[in-house]
Amino acid sequence: MTLDLPVNELLVNHGPKEVTRVPHLIDLEEFGRLFETSEHSAWHLETRRGYASDREDPSYAAFIATGTAAWDTDNAWCTNIRRQTSLGKYVGRVRVVDDPPTTGQLFLLDYAKCNAATGEDVRNLWRAEAMRARLPGEDFWIFDSRLVAVLDFDDDDTLLGIEVITEPAQVLRYCQVRDAAMHHAIAYDEFAAQVARTDEPAVRTPSPAGPLLTVDVAAVPPRTPPPPRPPTPPLPT
Repeated sequence: MTLDLPVNELLVNHGPKEVTRVPHLIDLEEFGRLFETSEHSAWHLETRRGYASDREDPSYAAFIATGTAAWDTDNAWCTNIRRQTSLGKYVGRVRVVDDPPTTGQLFLLDYAKCNAATGEDVRNLWRAEAMRARLPGEDFWIFDSRLVAVLDFDDDDTLLGIEVITEPAQVLRYCQVRDAAMHHAIAYDEFAAQVARTDEPAVRTPSPAGPLLTVDVAAVPPRTPPPPRPPTPPLPT
């Protein structure tokens, strides 16, 4: 007897499950160690219209004043990422951007040069295209396609906590989101050139990656949000 069922359904109905799921929350120090302990990859989806930690950073003030973000590749975050990429690990991210972009998104688009200087693969995706691909509005990191760190924010864009997910069916859902986002996103410098052409229509040219790839976010039940917790220090850009 064979089971002709989608992989998602097999994992959800027959995969291992926690009887009583207790959110696993970590602090920023533990989060930073995930980059060091990962074996081959770390990937990030950014979906917010701005981040409180960015607005508190001196580089943001410089961007507001001059149109160019100030950045230092010798700070702790960049040093860590540069160390990981020098070891041959892949580190990448896709940033979802509104049309027109918010000030915070324009700052990050310029700051992408700093991310790229550490060895990151930085790409962008218009929100309209992300919505057509049915990507969720969550910020998260995936490590080695086996562990997900979900970043929880309040309405003021302040980081409240970081939840680690290792349950196979849930991790698969986030990996599918990653694949769809990478399929449609384009390199940050190419995206910046699109933004610079302000006389173009609001409906942008889709990514040349091929036919529309969507994510069935309903295939796996969404995670249960963790309980409220006291605010943590700002997350580095």
